[in-house]
Amino acid sequence: MVPRYLLSVYGPAERTEFGAHPSQEAMPQAFADTGAFAERLRRDGHLVFADGLAPPTTATTVDGQGGRPVLTDGPYLETREHLDGFWVIEAADLDVALALAAEGSRACRGTVEVRPFRTGGSVRALPEP
Repeated sequence: MVPRYLLSVYGPAERTEFGAHPSQEAMPQAFADTGAFAERLRRDGHLVFADGLAPPTTATTVDGQGGRPVLTDGPYLETREHLDGFWVIEAADLDVALALAAEGSRACRGTVEVRPFRTGGSVRALPEP
């Protein structure tokens, strides 16, 4: 089974009117480059699943460890950066995953964290929307 990796894209918690982008003009090119990167992952057989996330302000944190779940509005951690989106990929090894992460980082103009899954993954890919 081919190893799977989570490529997590992080961006600043403090957003401008252009999100994480420095200007309105920079946004379309970043979106286009990110889309092209995702298409390359799909074409080359690396992509399992990918998506972007709504802003951290839309998050609800759930702690169900006690008798009754505790729900808190907002992200779990208060940090300078938040998870913006991700790719789940299959790659022959960590070196390939790191090289792909570097390409993804350039495309989306964000920092990408690479983490291997504990197993290769037995869940099949979701169908195309």
